[in-house]
Amino acid sequence: MKSKRQRLSYTPRSQVRSALRRLWLRSRERRACLKRDHYTCVDCNRKQTKAKGKEFIVEVDHLDGIDWEQMIDRMYDRLLVQPQYLETVCHECHDKRTAFRKQIGT
Repeated sequence: MKSKRQRLSYTPRSQVRSALRRLWLRSRERRACLKRDHYTCVDCNRKQTKAKGKEFIVEVDHLDGIDWEQMIDRMYDRLLVQPQYLETVCHECHDKRTAFRKQIGT
């Protein structure tokens, strides 16, 4: 008899971290930085290559650093909230609610 895997009642941190990483790796900002610097390390001037046997990959570094765990915490605080803090509404009503919140400044 197969045991049923119990589903978590929340989105696991690993899934949030993975989604943020995918977003970053596909972002226009990251791509623009790579393009601006010609896929070349600004410290040693080595250029990225995928040539077999000569692979060299460059990365994009946040100059101010980035605290991924704090960012994930923020996702749970504001976006991935408990269901009691969520309601199902149609697109039009959602737009009205959003406009109202902006109007009153919340």
